[in-house]
Amino acid sequence: MKRSDIEKSIGWAKEFLGECGFRLPEFAYWSIGDWQANQHRIGLLKRLGLGWDVTDYGMGNFEEVGSILFTIRNGLYGDANAGTPYAEKVIVIPDGQRLPMHYHASKTEDIINRSGGQLFMKLYNALPDGEPDYESDVSVFRDGILYETPAGEEFLVGTGCSVSLTPRLYHIFGAKKGSGPLLVGEVSSINDDKTDNYFYEQVARFTTIEEDIPVAVPLCNEYDRILGI
Repeated sequence: MKRSDIEKSIGWAKEFLGECGFRLPEFAYWSIGDWQANQHRIGLLKRLGLGWDVTDYGMGNFEEVGSILFTIRNGLYGDANAGTPYAEKVIVIPDGQRLPMHYHASKTEDIINRSGGQLFMKLYNALPDGEPDYESDVSVFRDGILYETPAGEEFLVGTGCSVSLTPRLYHIFGAKKGSGPLLVGEVSSINDDKTDNYFYEQVARFTTIEEDIPVAVPLCNEYDRILGI
C-alpha cells in the first residue's frame, strides 16, 4: 500500500469514529512530532502493539479486502503486569470491505456491531488438518444465545449485537455492500497478531508500504523503524 493511502484511511476512520461518537485514546490523535517527543514513554505501548494498523493483507485490493484497526488495550502472555488481561480493538470498515478468512488457535473474541452499516459474517469449523469444514453446521453464541448456522452461510449481526468466536473457528466478516461504513468492536482474550492468525487465503498480515509521502502516523508494527526505538 502507499503511505498516502494509509494516512488517508486513518484520517477517514477518525472522522467516521467522530460521527459515531466514539473517541479513541489521546495517542491516536498524536502528530509525528508528538510521537517523537513522547518516544521515551511508549515502551509498554510498543510491547503491547497498541495503535493504528492499516493493511490490505498483501492482496492489493484494499477496497474489497483490508482492515483499518486500532488496538486500544492488550496484554502479554506470560507477563501479568503488562497491560490488561484482555484486548480491545475497533475495526473501521468501509462499505463493501471484508477481512480475509482466518481463525485463531488461542484467542476467543467477541465481534460487535457498534454502529453504522450492516455487519455480515460467514463461519466454518476448522478440521484437524486446518482445512475449513464445508459440510458441518457451526454452533456459535450470539450475545449468549446459542445458534446453529450452516457452514459458510452469510448472516447479519445487528447494531449492538455480537458474535463470540472461539479458537479454530474460521470467520469472514465485513460491511455488507450498500449498507454504508461500519464500526466494529473486538473484545477478546490477549491478542497476538504475530503468531495467532491462521489465514486460509494467501495473505500477509502486515502490508508492504510504498513511502510516497512522509509518515504522519506510525503504525503499531513500525515504531522501531519510524521512531528509532
